[in-house]
Formats: sequence, structure tokens, C-alpha cells
Amino acid sequence: MGNITAHEEGNYTSTLIQPSKDIEPIFLFTFSLNVFLSITASLGNILILIALHKVSSLHPPTKLLFPSLAVTDLCVGLVSQPLFAVVLLYMSHSTDINSSVSYLVFTAANGSGFVFCEVSIMVSTAISVDRLLALLLGLRYRHVVTLWRVRAILICLWLVAISVALVGYFWSYRFSVIVVLNIVLVSLVISIFSYTNIFLKLRQHQAQVQQHGQQGQPNERAIPLNMAKYKKTVSIIAWVQLALVACYVPFGIMVALMNISGLSKTGQIVRFFVVTLLYLNSSLNPLLCCWKMSEVRESVKDTIRRFSCLSV
Repeated sequence: MGNITAHEEGNYTSTLIQPSKDIEPIFLFTFSLNVFLSITASLGNILILIALHKVSSLHPPTKLLFPSLAVTDLCVGLVSQPLFAVVLLYMSHSTDINSSVSYLVFTAANGSGFVFCEVSIMVSTAISVDRLLALLLGLRYRHVVTLWRVRAILICLWLVAISVALVGYFWSYRFSVIVVLNIVLVSLVISIFSYTNIFLKLRQHQAQVQQHGQQGQPNERAIPLNMAKYKKTVSIIAWVQLALVACYVPFGIMVALMNISGLSKTGQIVRFFVVTLLYLNSSLNPLLCCWKMSEVRESVKDTIRRFSCLSV
């Protein structure tokens, strides 16, 4: 395990502000907010996992991707956010933020957050690519996008995220941050490319249908899809990625500023709110799934009703 002098490498504890009475209420408020969001993320994603297990309308590889996203969000709610809340509570009361205990807590919170949020970004990007392939490959989609290939891709994504976190812990935190920022940037570029092509392909398909009097003649590369169902899955992941961008961009800006010029005391306080916003994404995703997927929404309602009956 790295020692405390590793702070000079620019890790999570290197620029932590010393606790003081004037900022203690800020830490306590952020602590309470993160405890609440941890509960909502955990319960929400457990319900989504139960609901997705009952969903039969999705192709198995696609169906595997959605629960994978929910699992990463659940891990944020069960692991990363509680650890972050402990960090906030510790800083509001402790005067020795450079102790071995604080270093371990800060490192665990930072490392787990890196892994789970990184995987979440990459999985949501994988879903957008999956939706593009479903549109482009036509009849060949089910032969190309298979369950074992999706499983292999998910394993690779987890290995990449864990490797980046280990590099940050054992070698260079600053380098791992740069890698994460590049992964986020590449993921966003791939997602934008996928959605742009989906939009253009759907417009082209709609024009072809209208041109053939609402009876387009499909060929081997046509789209053998239930278009209404397909558009729903595209819509949900598009909303998920919009929420992800809204929650992650402030964090990316903060990290860039911190590595370029450092942060003032006010900036360091804002950092904790920015991290809270990042973790908020794990509570938003279950809400978006319930809003945009009627089958999931009904399954969640049914699960809540059954739980309520058992608890009475």
C-alpha cells in the first residue's frame, strides 16, 4: 500500500482543505445530501434490476447491457457514495486529515468512484453503439451482437476501469485522471457519432417508407425492427446519456482546473458539491428508466405493491 507521502503525487488527499468551524455546516449538509442520494440510488437500482429481469421485449445482449448499467449505479449507491459521505463527516469533525485512516477512506472513496463511474460511462456508450448496430446490420444483427460477445466486452470494460484505478493508486494519480478524462471524451464522441447516425438512418428510413406509399420494400440490409420499440430504447439511453453529461461535465471541468492551476479554498469546497452532482447520476438513471420504459415502470410498481403487502 502506498504511504502518506504519496500525497505529493497529486492524489485525492493532497489538496484537502483543513476543517474549520465556518465550513463545518457545509460538510454536514453535503454529508446529509449524499446519505439521502445513496439510499435513493441503492433502492432505485435494486428495483430496476428486479424489473429488468422480468422484461421480455429486449434482445438478450441488449437486455444484459441495461442491468449492467444499473449494477454500476447500485455500486455507487452502496459503496462509493457512503464512503464519500464518511469523507465529508470525517472532514467536518477531524483536525488530522493526513492520518492513515483518513488516507485509506479517501483512497477507497476516490478509487471506487473512479471505477464505477468510468464503467457507467462506457456501458452507456456501449448501449448507444448496440442501438446503432441494430439499425445498420438488419438481419445480421442477432448473429453479430451475441450474448457471449457482450459479456466479453463488459468484462473488458471492468478490467480497464480497475486497471486505471490501480495505476492511480500505485503509480501516478495524475496520469490516471488524464486517462479517465480521455475515456470520458472518447465515450462522448462515440455516443454522439452513434446518435447522429441513428437520427440520419431513421430519417432516411422514414423517407423511403413515404416514397413507397407507406409500404417500403425491405432488402437484406433493411431494418427488420419494431420501430416503435426501437425508438423507445434509443430514447431511454439518449436521456440517460444527457443526464450523464449534465452530471459529469462539471466534474471534468473541476478536475481540469485542479490539475492546471489548482483550486482556491472556495473551489475546493465547490468540489464536494460537484462530486455530489456526479453521484446524483446514479439516482437519476432509475427514474429515467421508469419514465421512458412502460414495461419497467409497471414492473417496478408491481414490486413496490408486493413489498407493501408483505410489510403490512
